[in-house]
Amino acid sequence: MRHGEVHNPTGILYGRLAGFRLSSTGERQALTVAEHLRDNDIVHVVASPMERAQQTATPIAASHRLELATDDRLIEAANVFEGKKVSVGDGALKSPANWPHLRDPFTPSWGEPYLEIAHRMLAAVYRARAAAEGHEAVCVSHQLPVWTIRRYLEGKRLWHNPAYRQCSLASLTSLVFDDEELVAIRYAEPAGTSDPKATGA
Repeated sequence: MRHGEVHNPTGILYGRLAGFRLSSTGERQALTVAEHLRDNDIVHVVASPMERAQQTATPIAASHRLELATDDRLIEAANVFEGKKVSVGDGALKSPANWPHLRDPFTPSWGEPYLEIAHRMLAAVYRARAAAEGHEAVCVSHQLPVWTIRRYLEGKRLWHNPAYRQCSLASLTSLVFDDEELVAIRYAEPAGTSDPKATGA
């Protein structure tokens, strides 16, 4: 699951910065998804250590009377532009001092390599699958890590255009296993669709 909308009035790329909580909309999204999953056979809920992910996971854990677990491998991707505005036309991307960070979009040169994200996310997924053996687990993470592991498991190239990520706020990207074999990937938006470029991401 991707976390809900974040209160980010200045529109910066907050990444792993502390102090970014869910907005009131994000809190409602978390409750909506908890209600959507109320009758699911969930026995394990785990989240990224970031506050927004913990807040999103809490209603789900509470509705199933579970203790919320934390897995650092579900954390947001590292990014050198953290704390800056990086939308088209904003200062960080216009500054020549930052251009060397844009030289390689395939790895990418501005942050944590896509392959490393995929590998750590896959490890977190298999740990959660094992913890919920025969039942369901919910992992709450962030847009780029969720989208990266999905592309990895679908056998697609990992570099991509962020504008086309199918990973709305509070969306569910479900991995279906038969024992340890992945047999299906499903996607749902119980809290509605959101723009991949939204600053609340």
